[in-house]
Amino acid sequence: MKIYIDGKYYDRENAKISVFDHGLLYGDGVFEGIRVYHGNVFKLEDHIRRLYDSARAIALEIPMKEREMEEAVLKTVEINRKQNGYIRLVVTRGEGTLGLDPAGCEKATVIIIVGDIQLYPEELYKQGVKIITASTRRIPPECLDPRIKSLNYLNNILAKIEARRSGAREALMLTTEGLVAECTADNIFIIKSGRLLTPHPSKGALDGITMRTVFGIAKARGIECGEADLSQHDLYTSDECFMTGTGAEIVPVVDIDGRAIGDGKPGPVTSQLIEDYRKLVAV
Repeated sequence: MKIYIDGKYYDRENAKISVFDHGLLYGDGVFEGIRVYHGNVFKLEDHIRRLYDSARAIALEIPMKEREMEEAVLKTVEINRKQNGYIRLVVTRGEGTLGLDPAGCEKATVIIIVGDIQLYPEELYKQGVKIITASTRRIPPECLDPRIKSLNYLNNILAKIEARRSGAREALMLTTEGLVAECTADNIFIIKSGRLLTPHPSKGALDGITMRTVFGIAKARGIECGEADLSQHDLYTSDECFMTGTGAEIVPVVDIDGRAIGDGKPGPVTSQLIEDYRKLVAV
């Protein structure tokens, strides 16, 4: 494995950043997770655009143009000879002082890691997963805009810990008003009476690239799609439910808080969307 750090490549054991990097000290930075399918980087331009939007939102200057970043990602994939894999693209505030003030950080640190990822066993795409609702609430958009994909995921990690301790694969996170936001690392969808619905990003959900891709696939099939305020009741009484994310792709949800969704099996629309998505990324 060769890891890109600020224009140079290092073996895994030699890939290091300063302990004074504010990404480590304060979670000050942004990132993207990107997939490689059959040697092609999926939705690269979309991911790079979101990375730079996140950076601009937190006043973080990336020391490369967007096109240069795209080229660095593609070269790192090529050097690692990855036909199918996962890219973690990270930009931190860079090395600074022990103080919180980012003014002491002279230059951002850019890291590109190309490796493997498998979040769920293949059988769960056919059987579905069980999830629970976490007591940990999603950070309100008034405090941190969910469109910023920052390095600080402690809020989501606490919810993930709850899920694991309860024996579930994943946790649903609610807003402080009790509406559905997202899962710890994935967007969530329901299908009700033929409509495909997901929470609006303004409710604390990441404006997911996979989410938007699924909307496109569904619309091509003539499925009515939309963003809406969803409650736990809406999820409990939905006909089908699934999660989406770069790493997870599309994962059926068959049980929420001990309540079977539909007939307790992945529904026909979800199964069709999984098939369509896999055809899309195979191109």
